[in-house]
Amino acid sequence: MGVLVAIEGLDGAGKNTLTKAVTCALTDGGRSVATLAFPRYGTSVHADLAAEALRGGHGDTASSVYGMGLLFALDRAEARDEILSLLAVHDVVLLDRYAGSSAAYSAARLGEGAEGSVATWVRELEFGRFALPVPALQVYLDVPTAVAAERARRREALDVARERDAYERDGDLQERTGAVYRELAEIAWSGPWLVHTDGDSPTDLAGAIARL
Repeated sequence: MGVLVAIEGLDGAGKNTLTKAVTCALTDGGRSVATLAFPRYGTSVHADLAAEALRGGHGDTASSVYGMGLLFALDRAEARDEILSLLAVHDVVLLDRYAGSSAAYSAARLGEGAEGSVATWVRELEFGRFALPVPALQVYLDVPTAVAAERARRREALDVARERDAYERDGDLQERTGAVYRELAEIAWSGPWLVHTDGDSPTDLAGAIARL
């Protein structure tokens, strides 16, 4: 089986850019790499329902922290077999967001920390009941909240399909979420974490992954 690595971070942090850079470095080093991004908008009905809720649809769905967490978890549960199939034929599978995102955002919305009840619920639901594979490494892409927010605004301006949702527009939520992410890394929530900043080398991160 290959190595599963999840790249986590705020909206606009640059996870997709980092994923691409790490993929290139790993493939240059002779590793076979597959990537998958969550939520799987346009592929999963649960992801699409969550996106619609965050843009005002489906009544009061977005107001429920556990309800939104369940929709995102069901999206990942649907992809379980795909993840396992990718792990069976590739050296590394890189995920742009995974269960850690729900733990961070849900805890931030409820004013809890990384060891609070909702983060525990996410772990038990996704890695327990849904039996999703646990990452060998979770990487938190730690960038200043203001930088991430500006990137998200710029992305929205360049692509009408990337309109920011309720989470992305809430600066205070993004700030709290960043704090929870750092706590998740500190306590090694559901396995080892590594904190990667804008100034760190994607090649170095690829090297760390290659040694797993």
